[in-house]
Amino acid sequence: VGDVLRGVYEKVGLFALPRAWDHGYRQITTSTKPIHTPGDLVGVKMRVAVVPLYVSLFKALGAATTAINFSELYTALQSKVVDGQENPLPLIDSARLYEVQKYCSLTSHTWEGYFVACNRRHWTRLPKNLQELVLAKFNKAAELQRADLAALAITLEQTLNTKNMQFSKPDPIPFRTQLQKAGFYKEWSEKFGPQAWAVLERHAGKLA
Repeated sequence: VGDVLRGVYEKVGLFALPRAWDHGYRQITTSTKPIHTPGDLVGVKMRVAVVPLYVSLFKALGAATTAINFSELYTALQSKVVDGQENPLPLIDSARLYEVQKYCSLTSHTWEGYFVACNRRHWTRLPKNLQELVLAKFNKAAELQRADLAALAITLEQTLNTKNMQFSKPDPIPFRTQLQKAGFYKEWSEKFGPQAWAVLERHAGKLA
């Protein structure tokens, strides 16, 4: 899947290094009630990132979505413009969202990663030995960063629990079923195209 995504960088003249860096799994938090099933999301005022896929996902689950920039999120939650949001645990902690959110449902509904990229023309001009050195160092750093974030996610659950955030871990199958019924996977399979979608389903199983 990562190789398919790196191909997007190629199309715009960039070279993406092979190892993606981890931004974490996104979890759902709310101030009103825990989210155990897709039905619990129906009508909930959810802040989502200004990303079409995320807006589409939560609309398919029945939430009342509002796209709000992260810089405005705390205030939106504090003033009850929205009741819930979704982000990785490190961001929930660093932005002090536990002060305005009570429940955290560990849905891990989206994983985010990012690539270190550079101008492809400049990359190809580097001597081969320097290319190999850059690849070795950045690939190793990416692996260490992933391990750090995975460990942090475990300790953060415990830390946030001491700050009165209540955790639950819903069964993901009903959420997938609802997304299938709502046509979410079909919509995005058409947008991503059959080649990329086939690679995804080869690893994730049949979705659409």
